Amino acid sequence: MPRAAVFVIGGFEEIEAVTVVDVLRRGSVSVDLVSLDGGLETTSKHSIRLAADLAFEGLRPEDYDMMVIPGGTVAYLDHKGFMDLIAERGRAGQKIAAICAAPVVLGRLGLLKGRRAVCFPGLENELAGAIIPQDLPKVVTDGPFTTSRGPATALPFALEILSILSGPKTSAKVAKDMLA
Repeated sequence: MPRAAVFVIGGFEEIEAVTVVDVLRRGSVSVDLVSLDGGLETTSKHSIRLAADLAFEGLRPEDYDMMVIPGGTVAYLDHKGFMDLIAERGRAGQKIAAICAAPVVLGRLGLLKGRRAVCFPGLENELAGAIIPQDLPKVVTDGPFTTSRGPATALPFALEILSILSGPKTSAKVAKDMLA
């Protein structure tokens, strides 16, 4: 069974985190919600408190097939351990998905150079060397990196991640069951 870690930090965009967790679990992907706030509880951009499955300090990165970074904030940039982990995995060509403001993490680490990527409108200059598609698709996968634009694209983003981890048939079935 594929495994994904979805990271949250104070100010995260809740629809982008919870939608991914929900869709992946519907598709039988094992998902851990990982808090970067030093404990299990964290608070979203719109003041929703959420209990994570584990704290970053307890994470075993080798157990996961994909790392997912919801947006809503760029506070991820201030967590050195997290940034080191994403840099290491990205340079090793391991799967990472980021939505909204979170592709800035990949941009700051230089992981998007020469790759197609999208993000929340207005943050494109933070994607250092990325190729921004003119048609601005909702979701872009280029190599090991999947990026998406924002809250309204959370469902297509989650379904793309599911397709990558479990195959297009599983993703299509979950989409159909959800009336997507």
